[in-house]
Amino acid sequence: MRLRLPSERPTEPPTGYKIAHPVLSQDGTRAGFTGVSLGGALPYGVVAEAACVYGLRHRPPHRRCDCGFHCVHDRAAAEALLCADEHRGAVLLEVSVLGAYLRFERGFRYARQRVRTVTVGRCACGAGACALADAGWGRVGWRGLAPACDACARGRGVAVSLGGFARLAGDGVRVAGGGGIEPGGVGAGPSGGAVADGLGVPELVAEAALLQARLDWFQAQLARLGQRGDTAGPQG
Repeated sequence: MRLRLPSERPTEPPTGYKIAHPVLSQDGTRAGFTGVSLGGALPYGVVAEAACVYGLRHRPPHRRCDCGFHCVHDRAAAEALLCADEHRGAVLLEVSVLGAYLRFERGFRYARQRVRTVTVGRCACGAGACALADAGWGRVGWRGLAPACDACARGRGVAVSLGGFARLAGDGVRVAGGGGIEPGGVGAGPSGGAVADGLGVPELVAEAALLQARLDWFQAQLARLGQRGDTAGPQG
């Protein structure tokens, strides 16, 4: 006789938490995530279906394999993973567990998922992050991103605001940072983030702070150019 594990029939998808690295496609038109362990080589979107990382033809999650998406039950347990050196640039995901899943003591291994909320930590300099900028690594066709403040983002070359990342990721994902939650699916404003339609006070304050910081930087550059012109004097 083979013992069968009890079957669950939840009325709504279970909720789980995990960490991942945000990524941006080479052409800058799509945003997604990569895992921090076995699935790190396979970027995925907000709504995604798992594939066996070993190339086997069975459907995840297979009982005799460790394939499939992984998450934990407790948010605090996922946040603790962000303390590790190699995970400092990762973000926290709140996900809905879809399809077949295996329940473990600390979490799930499952076939499909929907990322509902992305929580972005602080910039490496310690300031609050208002963007996701080039992290200096990537996968073929994808550029890794990390939380960045406005000052640090300017030196990274490629950066996208939190609202801009939500828009590129699509499927209604929300991105939470120091300025609150920015929903996906809205248009892009001058800063690459969300426009005012449908945003609350925290989001508008974050967008205004980002625009003001960039305006201050441009004014400083114009002032420097003006000083150089005055020093050069008239040309004969």
